[in-house]
Amino acid sequence: MSLELLNPPELGTPSGWNNGLLAPAGARLLFVAGQTATDDSGTVPDIGFVDQWARVLDRVLTIVRAAGGGPNDIARMTVFISDRQVYLDSRKALGIVWRERMGKHYPAMALVEVQALVDPRAMVEIETTAVIA
Repeated sequence: MSLELLNPPELGTPSGWNNGLLAPAGARLLFVAGQTATDDSGTVPDIGFVDQWARVLDRVLTIVRAAGGGPNDIARMTVFISDRQVYLDSRKALGIVWRERMGKHYPAMALVEVQALVDPRAMVEIETTAVIA
């Protein structure tokens, strides 16, 4: 399945995301609930921001794979973070984690700094929409 990238030139060139992705006719939509870095016991372990980012992406991809998809099927992603400066300071390491899991695929994305997430130890939460052919 291939999503058609939509990056109108008048919007400028995106870096690390795409402005839009169009699903092919007949594909199914998968809505992945917000995922945090919870472990098997349902709690977020005491790990740093980059490790939480990696664990959250792994959880998202587990759900997408359970539906028969993969990283390239993720069309939209909203990332909620509790500390913008920690995110900015971690961008290089986050890029490595991203490429290990997502390759060079960049969905339509939004990054939102929030005052807090439900679990007080969570620093990252990601919700996703995937298109499964």
